[in-house]
Amino acid sequence: MKQTTPAEQPDAAPASPTQSKFPWKWLLGSLLIVALGVWLWLTPPGVWGKLWAIGYGVCHQIAARSLHFHDQQVPLCMRCTGMYLGAVFGLVFQLVQGKLGSYPPLKTILVMALFVLAFALDGVNSTIQIFPFTSGLYAASNTLRLITGMGMGLGISAAIVPAFHQTMWRRWEERSGLGSWKQLGLLLLIAVLITLAVLTESPWVVLPAALISTLGVYALLTLIYSMVWAMILNKQNAYTHYKQLLLPLLGGALTALLQIGLFDLGRYLLTGTWAGFEL
Repeated sequence: MKQTTPAEQPDAAPASPTQSKFPWKWLLGSLLIVALGVWLWLTPPGVWGKLWAIGYGVCHQIAARSLHFHDQQVPLCMRCTGMYLGAVFGLVFQLVQGKLGSYPPLKTILVMALFVLAFALDGVNSTIQIFPFTSGLYAASNTLRLITGMGMGLGISAAIVPAFHQTMWRRWEERSGLGSWKQLGLLLLIAVLITLAVLTESPWVVLPAALISTLGVYALLTLIYSMVWAMILNKQNAYTHYKQLLLPLLGGALTALLQIGLFDLGRYLLTGTWAGFEL
């Protein structure tokens, strides 16, 4: 007898994922509101202060390695800005194509692997130049940090989107959103245009780039943790519509906020300041 994959299972198989004896939505929603209130109260004031607090939990925020909006340093360094911009646009590029749950073919994986290697190499090279006894393999620059960060973000999105579809949906298509050279080329073209726009350092570009990349940190963590919550609730491959994802997304949003908050707390207790690190 032929076995079916989640992509081939009929819609009538399991019970509706919205049915639950325990009021998980109310519990997770209430906890999220409480956690958000505490985080908003303890973090720096103003919208920019809250964005800064998100970046504070994941980025060194060294001024010399960051963009500036007029005289205001953005919440993420150039490498993190590129990485989360790449991840956000890579996620959107694949998600708008539908529930394409297959992982990319080997040709795409090899391209993404090169991006990851470039990210690691440039990160190590940039880090060792902090120390006075070495000059590194080549001169580090914010341009390279942005480019390699962008490539890493694309690689992250290429891995997360198929995992999300395969975890959440009862039925997903056995195709990849990055399965052809045309799809990959279009995504890379978008990434190049975004990178070139950011490198102009125009305030009209820096501000939206800062907003998208910083909020992308929280969005990416929420998406990852939502898959974990689907497993905790034993709801893998149980969903058929996006509106049914409210429960795992609430859990993901709560867990993402807790991670950022704990990282914020740990760094603040260590440094005693909300400022970025100094070279």
